[in-house]
Amino acid sequence: MSGEPETTLRRLPSITALLESERVGAWLLRWPRHQVVAALRAACDEVREKILRGAEATAVEPESILDCAQRVLDGQSTPSLRRVINATGIVLHTGLGRAPLAEAAMEAVRRAAGYCNLELDLSSGQRGRRSVHVAALLRELTGAQAATVVNNNAAATLLILNTLCNGREAVVSRGQLVEIGGSYRLPEVMARSGAILREVGTTNRTRLSDYAVAINERTALLVRVHTSNYRQSGFVESVGIAELAALGRERNVLVYDDLGSGALFDLRALGLPPEPTAADSVRAGADVVSFSGDKLLGGPQAGLILGRANVIRRLAANPLMRTYRPDKLTFAALEATLRLHRDPQLAAAELPTMKMLTCSAGELAARAARLAEMLAAVLPGESLEAGQDVSFAGAGSLPTEALPTWVVRWRPIGRSADDLHAQLRGADPPVVARVRDDALILDLRTLSDADCQALVAVAGSLPPPSLPTAR
Repeated sequence: MSGEPETTLRRLPSITALLESERVGAWLLRWPRHQVVAALRAACDEVREKILRGAEATAVEPESILDCAQRVLDGQSTPSLRRVINATGIVLHTGLGRAPLAEAAMEAVRRAAGYCNLELDLSSGQRGRRSVHVAALLRELTGAQAATVVNNNAAATLLILNTLCNGREAVVSRGQLVEIGGSYRLPEVMARSGAILREVGTTNRTRLSDYAVAINERTALLVRVHTSNYRQSGFVESVGIAELAALGRERNVLVYDDLGSGALFDLRALGLPPEPTAADSVRAGADVVSFSGDKLLGGPQAGLILGRANVIRRLAANPLMRTYRPDKLTFAALEATLRLHRDPQLAAAELPTMKMLTCSAGELAARAARLAEMLAAVLPGESLEAGQDVSFAGAGSLPTEALPTWVVRWRPIGRSADDLHAQLRGADPPVVARVRDDALILDLRTLSDADCQALVAVAGSLPPPSLPTAR
C-alpha cells in the first residue's frame, strides 16, 4: 500500500467517536443501538473500500460517513413491499401484484385484520370451515353444487389432480399442455400430483374421438385447459367442455375444466372480448372447475374451485388442502369482491380491474392531455407528447386482444430513457413504465387521477440530468 492511502485510512474516525456525535444520539432514540452500530460500520467499510480502490477525493470526514450511515438506516426503514405507480398500461401486471383491490375489499381486509370468525360458527360456538365465507356466494354466482378455495389456481390444479387421479391417468390434449409465467408447466405439475399424463391429439387438432379412444380402466379424469396466455388459429380443432362432459358421463369418467383467468359474467356486456365463464362450465356439465381470483375476477390471489358436491368433499378431505388454504385476509377480500360480481355493472364501476379494462378511448385521451400539460409545467424544456398506443390486460388474460389506449411519450433531454426509468423506479413512490424507441411511455389506462398527481410530483423532484463535461 502506498503512503497516501494509508494516511487517508488513518483519518477514518472510530465507531466509538462516531457514536458520541449529537446526530448519532438522535438516531439512538429511533433505532436500536446494534442497528446504528452496524450502519456506521457499513459506512466506514464503504469509505475504506473506495480509498483502497484509489477513488479520487474520497471524503473521510465524520459528517460524510454519517451521511452514508443515514442512507443505510433509511434504506432499512423503507418497507420492502411498497406502493408502486403503474404506468405500464398492463392492467394485471404480475410483477406489480396483478389485480388492485376494490375499496370494499380493502375495507374488508381492515376489518378482518384483527380477531374475526374465520373458523368459528358464531351461532353454535363450534369450530367451522373457513371456506363457508365464500362458498355460498360462489354457488349463487355459478350454479355449482359446492365450492372451496385454495391459495392460487396452480394449487387448485395440483390438489384436483392429486385427489382425483393419483396413480391413474388424466387425459389432456397436446395443444393444451401449457406453460405460463414462472416456469409453470402443466406436465410437471401433473407428475408432482401423482397423476399419469395421457396426451391425445396433436398440437393443433384434437377431436372428441381422440379422448374416447384414450379412455381405459386406468383413466380417472378428462382435462380441458383453457389456453389463457395464447391462442391458436388457422388449421385447428378442439373439443368444447360440453362435448367433453357428455363423453365423461357416458364413460363414467370425471371431467375437469381449468379456466385459468376465469370470469364470473359475460365480459361482452361491458364491451370486452368474450372469455369462458365458470357458470358456462358448470352448466356444460364439468364435474370440477378452477380459476384464479386475482385476474379477471379482480380480487386477491386465490384458486377458486367449483363442482359437484361429492367431488368438492373429496378435495376438502385431502391432507394437502391444509397446506393450500388461504388466510383470513384473502377470504375477507375475496368475499367482498364476489359480492360486487352479483351485478356486472356494479363490478365494472367498483372493481379497479374492470374500470381500467373498460375505460373509453375518449376518457384516456383527455387524461393523457392533462398529464402531458402537468408534466410540462414541472419539466420545462422536456419533450412530452400525448398520443395513441395499445395496452394489454396481462397475466394471461385476453392474450390476443390489444386495447387501444392513450399515452404520454417523454423523450428525455440529457439522459437516456432507460436512465430516466431507473430514476423513477428509485423514487418515492416508485414509477414503473414502458421504454420504447428511447422514450418513456406513460400509459393512462393504469393511471388514476391520484396516480397522475403523484407521478408529476415525482417527476418534478428528479435531479436534473448530468451535463456533458466541456472539453
